[in-house]
Amino acid sequence: MTFEYLKSMSGGLDKNAVLSDIMLTYGEDVWNYAFFLSKNRTLADDVTQDVFVRVYERLYTFRGEASIKTWLLAITRNLVRDHWRSAWIRRVIPFGILRQEGQEPSAESQVIGLLAEEEVWNTVLGLPFKLREVLLLHAHHQLSYAEIAKLLNVSEGTVKSRLSRARAKVSQQLGEEGRKA
Repeated sequence: MTFEYLKSMSGGLDKNAVLSDIMLTYGEDVWNYAFFLSKNRTLADDVTQDVFVRVYERLYTFRGEASIKTWLLAITRNLVRDHWRSAWIRRVIPFGILRQEGQEPSAESQVIGLLAEEEVWNTVLGLPFKLREVLLLHAHHQLSYAEIAKLLNVSEGTVKSRLSRARAKVSQQLGEEGRKA
């Protein structure tokens, strides 16, 4: 089934042009979300590529029940989860190694503002998966409670609760770091 509103996104051009527009608009968001979930740049690259292959294959079957961004992030989340579930990844790559990759050490030449930003991101990336995911979807990707609830298949109350706990943990951890310095 073809949906005209998808075709109108690129002035009625073909599927390749629509995909190109979607990639330009949301490509960075998809990669960032894949990285935040996996903490692995290589995996984020692979997942991002796979997301847009899936989008290309299913472009005109998009039902419009959610925004395109929410649809893309749902595909991203599912692909990262599929990757972690795969038997190959569990047998071949020690889990701890993947958790370490992607966290870059701060350079002494960076400005204090960049160091503070890095500290915040490291704190967020260190949160438990469920809390980190909700915080990133809300704060970084600007999704509403309803969109996050639909994406994660949980209630809006659960989203609010996880978001509150995530914010409290980040505040607590950053407060502890400040007292150590």
